[in-house]
Amino acid sequence: MNPSIKKLAAIAKKESRKIIGLMSGTSLDGLDIALCTISGSGRDTSVNPERFTTKTYRDEIKNMLKQISSVEDVKLREVCYQHTLLGTLHARMILEALNEWIVEPGEIDCIASHGQTIYHLPARDITDERQPVNSTLQIGDGDQIAAITGILTISDFRQKHTAHGGEGAPMAALVDRWMFADEHEYRILLNIGGIGNFTTLPPKNAGNSASFTTDTGPGNTLIDKLTQKWYEKPFDADADIARSGAIHEDLLYEMLRDEWFTGSGSKSTGPEYFSVEWVQKKVSNIGLVFERLKPKDLIATVTELSAVTIAKSIAGQTGADSQAVIYVSGGGAHNPQLMQRLSELLPDIAVKNFSDLGYNPDAKEAVIFAVLANEMLAGEGFEFDSDTEEKQKLNFGKISFPR
Repeated sequence: MNPSIKKLAAIAKKESRKIIGLMSGTSLDGLDIALCTISGSGRDTSVNPERFTTKTYRDEIKNMLKQISSVEDVKLREVCYQHTLLGTLHARMILEALNEWIVEPGEIDCIASHGQTIYHLPARDITDERQPVNSTLQIGDGDQIAAITGILTISDFRQKHTAHGGEGAPMAALVDRWMFADEHEYRILLNIGGIGNFTTLPPKNAGNSASFTTDTGPGNTLIDKLTQKWYEKPFDADADIARSGAIHEDLLYEMLRDEWFTGSGSKSTGPEYFSVEWVQKKVSNIGLVFERLKPKDLIATVTELSAVTIAKSIAGQTGADSQAVIYVSGGGAHNPQLMQRLSELLPDIAVKNFSDLGYNPDAKEAVIFAVLANEMLAGEGFEFDSDTEEKQKLNFGKISFPR
């Protein structure tokens, strides 16, 4: 037997596995690294997040990634180069973190790498005559990570999702249903990253009540892009800019009329759709000039857009009088204006921080991918159904051996 296959089988049979989960989001600010001990599989999965850190990207790396992230026309040589370079960079960051934690690479069973999404393209966004297929692309070569760290690596999780009729996102719901459902409490797990998304988790004692997951539209992406454009800051810290501005009601109304917000089914999106150019078009639609609007007013308006669209999407699934509890993770959880407006727009739903469930909210996405990898190694898979197939069990990710 191939020695690597033999070792893989041995890892799968262990009572518990030490898995490092990685996440690099659309903000392009750095790599989240979560070290977890995971035992069991399926609904019996138990996770202990032991360590967490974020390794910040140098400005050189951020600027390089911006050249190819959510950009329609890019140089193929750059995609090729950055795919390999990012894998080597992530590997070095993992080894740095392990050294800081005084953990030997040999103690780690697996690395679960999400990679860096550079383009997300659901079929609904294909408007020409080509065949409409769901597609998404992440870079950060798993073989580079495995070879440099010497640790088995699982990566490229989203491709199996699209291969079976999904959009490749959001994927957190697969794990949320196992890890965070409560016997009595109706929970909504809201993640506000570049894009907002949530999962509803009806109480376990509610019988066969199904959970639901969807993207809601822009989370932080428009706030961040406009803040970077005019203020040369990575994000609107403490919502100081938004709170100093005034909401442009006509522009907000025009944005809310966008066809993406129509319908109530599960769907995904990305910064490719909700871009600065999208805002410029909406400004033009109401007869104004983008450059003549006050930057602080635009940032106030897109902050309100995020809050309103998240609240409307949640209310549409739970009902206005729901006694559900929202647990918020992601960068948006640190935006006081967003949090305040969500509480005001959903007065009958408690809004809490994900830390109230005993987990670091900034580590949630990295932990999610560690669990996805654990299931690939030791489980039967996640129940998955799409518009094109009956419910089945699927595992996600591609395996890279160190040798």
